[in-house]
Amino acid sequence: MARHIEYEPITSKSILNQVSAPSMPFRWSINPYRGCQHGCSFCYARSTHSFLGIAADDTFQNHIFLKSNAVEALEGQLRKMSRSRGGLRGLDYVAIGTATDPYQPVEANAKLTRGCLEVLAKYGVSVSLTTRSPLILRDLDLLSNMSVCSINISINTLDKKVWKALEPSTPSPMKRLETVQALSEAGITAGVFMAPILPHLTDRLEDLEELVRLTAQHRASFCLGARFLRLSTSEVKVWFFETLRQHYPHLVAKYAALFSGSGYTPKHYREPIEAAIGRMLNQHGLDSKDALRREKLVAAEEEAEPVQLSFSF
Repeated sequence: MARHIEYEPITSKSILNQVSAPSMPFRWSINPYRGCQHGCSFCYARSTHSFLGIAADDTFQNHIFLKSNAVEALEGQLRKMSRSRGGLRGLDYVAIGTATDPYQPVEANAKLTRGCLEVLAKYGVSVSLTTRSPLILRDLDLLSNMSVCSINISINTLDKKVWKALEPSTPSPMKRLETVQALSEAGITAGVFMAPILPHLTDRLEDLEELVRLTAQHRASFCLGARFLRLSTSEVKVWFFETLRQHYPHLVAKYAALFSGSGYTPKHYREPIEAAIGRMLNQHGLDSKDALRREKLVAAEEEAEPVQLSFSF
């Protein structure tokens, strides 16, 4: 059965969002789209559809909202900020792709991400981009001539079976590694965002070692390691468990035990893997660029209210 995707243009008063959460390592973000065609089963942004009164099931990847005035709204915001007393001094850098992939397939024609980059370049604002897509290479001309903090290419496994089961609409992991290399060879700071690590699926040390090795081999500037699955809302948790039941039913009880009282994996599970990844990164000469980010995220996890759901098997 052919997949039907609905595209709905929407307008936004603002596109540049100030992030006040102390747990976040960035203060400003842009997301030109709501919903994501990639539809990764573990995506923490899935619940954002529920804010609009829309189901957070497969509608998340099949009903994509395009912020059609994103470029104009951003131009207006930056113009206003530049004329204020403080100017743009407080705008250290803008993170793009914090909720949905800015280079999901619709971007090929919509070019909202590219338009936003053009405006940011005009005002001399630095950017950080996170994506799973080689489509970012289309914008090498822009990225090579503007201030880029980093480009983070998300890869959590090289296992084709796991990739196809849990994120079937994304480009292959090897294509993503090739993208890292192409960006690096163009002189852009690019690396791998190793996320999320999935218990009993992508957490084997041998597999993580291979991913780190290939990350270094593809000339990555850094590797953001040890990002674990988080099921921090009921919508995300329900959808992931449904996917797990479909593809890995033998793991449902194990996941229920791990996430019984929280949206996060417990420390006793995370810490040995974090330590092992740290050793791997050192061995392969990769900068983790991660200490402050990790401290903030761990603090957020400890403060977060548990997400509790009951499951029947």
